[in-house]
Amino acid sequence: MIDRPLYVNKIMAYVDTPFVKILTGVRRCGKSTILKMIMERLKTERNIPEDRIISCRFDSMEYEDMTAKQIYTLLKNQLSPTGKTYLFLDEVQEIKGWEKVVNSLASDFDVDLYITGSNSRMMSSEIATYLTGRYVSFRIFTLSFGEYLMFKSKFSPVGDPKAELANYVRLGGFPATHLQAYSQDEIYTIVRDIYNSTIFSDIVKRNQVRKIDQLERVVKYTFNNVGNTFSAKSISDYLKAEHRSLDNETVYSYLDKLEKAYLLHRCSRYDLRGKEILKTQEKFYLADVSLRYCVLGYNTDSVASSLENIVYLELCRRGYSVNIGKIGDGEIDFVAVRQNEKIYVQVTQEINSEKTEKREYARLLEIPDNYPKFVLTTDTFAGGNYEGIKTMHIADFLLSTEY
Repeated sequence: MIDRPLYVNKIMAYVDTPFVKILTGVRRCGKSTILKMIMERLKTERNIPEDRIISCRFDSMEYEDMTAKQIYTLLKNQLSPTGKTYLFLDEVQEIKGWEKVVNSLASDFDVDLYITGSNSRMMSSEIATYLTGRYVSFRIFTLSFGEYLMFKSKFSPVGDPKAELANYVRLGGFPATHLQAYSQDEIYTIVRDIYNSTIFSDIVKRNQVRKIDQLERVVKYTFNNVGNTFSAKSISDYLKAEHRSLDNETVYSYLDKLEKAYLLHRCSRYDLRGKEILKTQEKFYLADVSLRYCVLGYNTDSVASSLENIVYLELCRRGYSVNIGKIGDGEIDFVAVRQNEKIYVQVTQEINSEKTEKREYARLLEIPDNYPKFVLTTDTFAGGNYEGIKTMHIADFLLSTEY
């Protein structure tokens, strides 16, 4: 196992607290492995005996036909009679009524609970009802650029980060694809399997979607338009032009399901002058850029929007709440807020003309506050300041500790 301290350290801070620890995220982003890392830390750092650590993986056939009551009884009978039991329940959403099981165990026994799930039933109204104020959630993402370099270093020499960024853009960050030196085709085969299992298990089967071809057309449209603002109506109009009629409500429903399976992240626009979230023309970003390439194939025209996607995910990973900034007729790629901190970020693949330079910097200069502002690019000589705006290479930004 390759350590992922970004998550493990955060979760370890809540060991032996009364909160249920919930890990959520897209399939195969590393949730189960992080649970194993926590179990290992409990043994080595906290000297917890092995018989007081219980782990169950509920997507196993072993639990397929069991009711919530049977699961509760099974777990209750395994609890330690002498001291706290540490319970790790993986993919617990597979059990109907799992919220009651978790709530009862947390309320009735001396347990420390950790659970994972791959769709947002984990954060639904049921959990709020049963576990009000008694849970902390951790969103797990695919590998950051820094983690990707660390994984790669275990089996291959790592080059200059600026050169490695091109590989990260093409290959993405699903942990399973970076455990050894896979070819690009092998990586896309692994990612395609992750994509297919998410579509069919977490969306089609769970929601009884009948028109799978419609869903896949919506997926392809959103994957093709990463980084572009669009609405359900624009998808509907596009499909009509292709003689595939689909009403706005159905499109919204599909987008919602893709979001709940953590394949898509919705990024709303924020009016910097009116100081309000706008309800139209949102952007969607992918859980990992490799999803786009395994579905649509790789092409260099999409690199600019993939870089934007990567920066968006990095800001989310670091705990920022991220919106698109609207200022007058212009747009700031990201307005990222974390408690009392705020940063503004523009992402551009390269500044190859005075016009591009003016456009990228002028929008940031319009913002009348003193929060940090960044222009990120892949230009080899990116660096320095322009009237207080910091210019950085995207690779340097992704590895930086200054935000």
